[in-house]
Amino acid sequence: MDKAGLAVKQRYQKFLDDVVPFMVPRWLFVLGIIFYFVYRIMTLQGWYISCYALAIFHLNLFIAFLSPKIDPSFEMAESMEDDEGPALPTNNNEEFRPFIRRLPEFKFWEQTVISTLVAIFTTFFECFNVPVFWPILVMYFFILFFLTMKRQIKHMIKFRYLPFTHGKTKYKGKPEVS
Repeated sequence: MDKAGLAVKQRYQKFLDDVVPFMVPRWLFVLGIIFYFVYRIMTLQGWYISCYALAIFHLNLFIAFLSPKIDPSFEMAESMEDDEGPALPTNNNEEFRPFIRRLPEFKFWEQTVISTLVAIFTTFFECFNVPVFWPILVMYFFILFFLTMKRQIKHMIKFRYLPFTHGKTKYKGKPEVS
């Protein structure tokens, strides 16, 4: 890699390192560029294929964000072959295993920004304005979204994991006896 390419890569990595702690502003920026993209699609009355492709890509990113890095269903199938039983803890006496995402939050944010900027870029070129009947795409996306989320939620219930944390767990002390 030449010096100019290396310098650009280092500046990009420095920028990413600088924005890591600012989660809320990062996601507000994402919402802003998505709203700009939707505004552009609505005012131009076209580029519905770009919008549909972006929505499908964002759905795939979201599913990867909700999924565990090591899928318990694969782990369970492997452990059943070894006759060791399920790999996840089944009661409170077993080992705690934290939820590790297949796609970390920061990578989710980064890929969302990049894909949205690429989709905005495609709206500047007429070759990406393929004429389609957009209500069919919207209906198909919602069907795909609901079926995919239903499957993901069933998976979460079956293997008892919750992909969201709400800070440190607070325990109640023993009630005082007077």
